[in-house]
Amino acid sequence: MTGQAERYREEGYLALPGFVPTDVTHALLGMMKGDLTRGGVSFDRLKRKHALLANEAVEIYGRHYLPLSTFLWGMTPAVSALVGTALKPSYCYFRMYRQGDVCHVHSDRYACEHSLSLLLAASDDKPWPLEVGSQHIETPRERADPDFGDEAYGSVPMLPGDAVLYQGVHRLHGRTMPNPNRWSAHLFLHWVDPAGPYAEHAMEGVVIPATETLAMEQA
Repeated sequence: MTGQAERYREEGYLALPGFVPTDVTHALLGMMKGDLTRGGVSFDRLKRKHALLANEAVEIYGRHYLPLSTFLWGMTPAVSALVGTALKPSYCYFRMYRQGDVCHVHSDRYACEHSLSLLLAASDDKPWPLEVGSQHIETPRERADPDFGDEAYGSVPMLPGDAVLYQGVHRLHGRTMPNPNRWSAHLFLHWVDPAGPYAEHAMEGVVIPATETLAMEQA
């Protein structure tokens, strides 16, 4: 196991500055925006209320925009290396925050055993931290809080291209400081250990075809 993997296991998160080049993150965001525009879909139509947020936020799931899922699948070897275990992807989604937004402190469902928060772009390039609790929790909490209370936590300022790998099920996390940017665009990617207790959540919503059903010679 690498030093990074050991630190991740012990501390529950790992800061990854400059993890994805901003040329890539901006290209992905631009492609998604262009595809939505050509499809006659505005971001306003994609806003939804969420228990973690005070305001509505634009959200797009990988099952609805497949390039996001493809990105998740492609990142799997790199994240597996960081964790020190071969992982399988579960699901992913995009969210856009506005100025002044916060994300209440929470833990995630079992499909988020190993999670990566990636900042794609921010209007003003002002760092906005993701905060991760220092205490391991056994089961996800069924509530969201405005802060960590008495629990210690780590704070990772993030700029475009930066990522944070964290144990979404077993560590509280959130963004308690208001977003200083006019907008910021984020991608959340999730994996599970196929030999672990949450293996059933691998490849959520994806039907894996058997080789004999692919019949590529007929394509």
